Amino acid sequence: MRTLTFRNAAPFIVLVAIAFGAIFIPSLPNFDDAGKYSSADIAWIIVATALVFLMTPGLAFFYGGMVHRKNVISTMIKSVVAAGVVSILWVTVGYSLCFGESFHGFIGNPMTHFFFKGVNSGAPWSLAPTIPLTLFALFQLMFAIITPGLVVGAVAERIRFTSYILFIAIFSLVVYAPLAHWTWHPEGFLFKMGVLDFAGGTVVHISAGMAALAGALVLKRRKSHLEKQEIPPANIPYVLIGTGLLWFGWFGFNAGSALGANALSVSAFATTNTAAAAAGLSWMFFDVLRGKKPSVLGFCIGAVVGLVAITPAAGFVAIPQSIFIGVVAAIISNVAVYYKSKSKLDDTLDVFPCHGVGGMVGMLMTGIFASKTVNPAGNDGLFYGNATFFFTQLKALGLVVAYSFIVSYAIFKLINLIQPIRVSSADEELGLDASQHNEKYLQGTLLVSSNGVVKQEERAETL
Repeated sequence: MRTLTFRNAAPFIVLVAIAFGAIFIPSLPNFDDAGKYSSADIAWIIVATALVFLMTPGLAFFYGGMVHRKNVISTMIKSVVAAGVVSILWVTVGYSLCFGESFHGFIGNPMTHFFFKGVNSGAPWSLAPTIPLTLFALFQLMFAIITPGLVVGAVAERIRFTSYILFIAIFSLVVYAPLAHWTWHPEGFLFKMGVLDFAGGTVVHISAGMAALAGALVLKRRKSHLEKQEIPPANIPYVLIGTGLLWFGWFGFNAGSALGANALSVSAFATTNTAAAAAGLSWMFFDVLRGKKPSVLGFCIGAVVGLVAITPAAGFVAIPQSIFIGVVAAIISNVAVYYKSKSKLDDTLDVFPCHGVGGMVGMLMTGIFASKTVNPAGNDGLFYGNATFFFTQLKALGLVVAYSFIVSYAIFKLINLIQPIRVSSADEELGLDASQHNEKYLQGTLLVSSNGVVKQEERAETL
């Protein structure tokens, strides 16, 4: 048994305090949907919300399959636990910080919808008038959940679980919330600048990519990285399953961001699938061009990069241009991964070159290929003669990169002052599944007995 300390008890105490505070929030009647909302839009956004949530366990499989077998469970839970932490934060103050009454275009008033006050009976969001405000808030919650989960891949195999819980909470409040407010709130300063980010190129992927870079720098290199050990993926079929779940869920991520069952949603659905397909092939074929064999990992990673790159552009570019976006994004991220592998940066699962760089490429591609023909509420890009809009996207890119990296770096440093952010060398050697969770990853092994009967045996793969 571990010795009980205030540090160990603090998370439980905070949760209990929130639970007791919640019982004193007055109940209000639910929204009246009589003739006010579109049933088709409500049905689609409910489905899209569930699809985006599915991306979180999908990400857990994607990351869990690529780490060492002694760190599978610890890696997967760090992605999934974000659903718990961020959901509670979102209801208390997170949604208000993102979409509450704007404070000079920088952050929302945390008291606007404190504990979801007025959300279930309030007027619909101004940019989503055909669905209830509660549904809009829940759809946005799913984006907030997966963003800190993306960072896990960069700091896997060496970060303490409790430290990562604290990171999720602070990052969600001081990085994700401001960026979401700047970009998606009509009073946000990036929104007013004319910046276009359809489904989270800046808010989700660039912010997570830069936080991943900051985390890798603060936590420094793993022992295996220093010794240049080649670590085989624990379970490539997990990666394939995770990719399928991410690809499937991403239809909700991008097409759902149209906030209605409409032609724009269909267009975003199509560009999402096309970019992912093009990027998966591009990564795999580019590997072959460099003398490698076509691999499952290559196609899966490339497809995810394509999904990342099309995210900000999905509702603003046409379907043919999404092929170009997927191909180019995969090549750029592939090269970035190569140069990262030659450096001393220990980003375990290449989150920065895939999500960070992929998000940057997507933002710039939006600035190049966006067209009012696709979305009249958008803008024409550089390819259609509007250089001003491209430089607006470029300016926003620089601001988000700088803010996300500097603040995330400060968060990791702050957490390290509160408690050691990295596990001990002995725990790292043992594996985080055993040292952090006292659990083991079991992998079934098919064995053929002497009498020719095939049987299955479960064996521990942690040690």
